[in-house]
Amino acid sequence: MRKLILIVLPLLLLIVSFTVAQARKEGPPRDYIVVLKDNVEVELATDQMSSEGQFSAEERYHQSVRGYKAKFNSNQLERVRRDKRVKFVSEDREVSVANHLSGTAVQTLPTGINRVEADINTNEANGVGVAVVDTGIQLSHPDLAANIIANKTCVKRTSNANDDNGHGTHVAGTIAALDNTAGVVGVASQAKLIAVKVLDRRGNGTWSGVICGLDWVVANAATYNIKVMNMSLAGGGTSDNNCGNSNFDALHLAICRVRDAGITVVVATGNSSANAANFVPAAYDDSVITVSALADSDGASSGVGIPTSYGADDTFASFSNYGSAVDIAAPGVNIYSTWRGSSYATISGTSMATPHVAGAAALYLKTNPGATWIQVRNALISVAEPLGAGHTDPSGRHPEPVLNTSSL
Repeated sequence: MRKLILIVLPLLLLIVSFTVAQARKEGPPRDYIVVLKDNVEVELATDQMSSEGQFSAEERYHQSVRGYKAKFNSNQLERVRRDKRVKFVSEDREVSVANHLSGTAVQTLPTGINRVEADINTNEANGVGVAVVDTGIQLSHPDLAANIIANKTCVKRTSNANDDNGHGTHVAGTIAALDNTAGVVGVASQAKLIAVKVLDRRGNGTWSGVICGLDWVVANAATYNIKVMNMSLAGGGTSDNNCGNSNFDALHLAICRVRDAGITVVVATGNSSANAANFVPAAYDDSVITVSALADSDGASSGVGIPTSYGADDTFASFSNYGSAVDIAAPGVNIYSTWRGSSYATISGTSMATPHVAGAAALYLKTNPGATWIQVRNALISVAEPLGAGHTDPSGRHPEPVLNTSSL
């Protein structure tokens, strides 16, 4: 009997050692987005797979993508990827706001609104819904509240889309601040704002959180007449120009579904002074209008204003990403707009350029309600200011024209 013990005990030690080694190799569970095939019923499949794989689905998606978010260890991940109901699996990634500088200023007509000549256009995009997918919007801001018609939060430990950062409120003001006697005015002052909170109080979030917001936007597009979506956020990634089906990109697929729902998606190119092809959603050339930032100090063309911290007047901002993915530029330096706390602030970034174009898209869709996103993009480019007609590009990286809304 003593001999038997000597033989079995090392075997047990071997088994234990192997198990521990496997656990160390496997590492902690990570966040993934599971995209199911279109003919699979989301609730049933998610419940079955969760039970079979012994994991919990944290979020479920039905519109922008069909699937769910969950944490998997390597064994669970492999099992899910092999499941015949699964189209593909994306690793969840981080995104953040695309702003560059903060401060305060006092001004009635923001230079950006003046520069794109929105103030001389009688079209105010009355009733056109614009979803602001961001840190939320201050729902009670006196310059915005009358235009806010709905809100949704996808950020944990928040109960609505009220802005606890300021970024989304700033974006919303450039799009649709009221044309009244106080504060500022937006590009489309009668457009309706839909606040979709996907970024936290620090301006950070994840692909899964963004997809949660996009899912809600698609489901509620008809209810709130959502025709435009502004995404002033950025993260690392590339495009397969196939809606994410070739490189298993769930965010890309979700944005294509938003596009296919008849919504024009306007996105920031990013603030890394790099090629926009390496940032998403800016790189998604098959589904979005990508916006770079112009430095403008006086609200007028011709480049005679004082230099800014990010370049001479009427040149492209030094922080702005560039490349073939970029479609159009708009003012993005020292932009004055609404801020949380019922206040106003001046900040810079491609985040600030993007809502000028989103507001312009709303103007165009007011008078051309059946236009596709490509028609909107081409129309904005066709009436934009070409290089050399009021702005210059010393960097040689920005052939894109600068937004002008006077004729929309």
